[in-house]
Amino acid sequence: MSRKIPNHRRARRPAHAVLFAALGDKTRLALIARLGSSQPSSIAQLTAGTRLTRQAVTKHLRVLERAGLVHSTRDGRESHFALDPRPLAEMQLYLDHVSRRWDQALARLKAFVED
Repeated sequence: MSRKIPNHRRARRPAHAVLFAALGDKTRLALIARLGSSQPSSIAQLTAGTRLTRQAVTKHLRVLERAGLVHSTRDGRESHFALDPRPLAEMQLYLDHVSRRWDQALARLKAFVED
């Protein structure tokens, strides 16, 4: 059973939390990888060669789209989805910042313990 988060609580989530939540699913990670290594793809193209239904892929793409990782364009009756790498680059900057802070904290701890 999935747990629905009310819109008013979802809107207050920090941007990085939304990205981590969107990437916290192996199917969505696979979609990101597939979109990152190809041209914009339709849902039919994204389901080809998988055991996923079109509905399941659509659901996952909507989560990625809400997180800003994917955008879609209409071509007649078909939507084509493409990866937007900017949120991933922003997340990398954030992770680099956190990593530096941890390195500094560990260096201070080491200095304290060794003195």
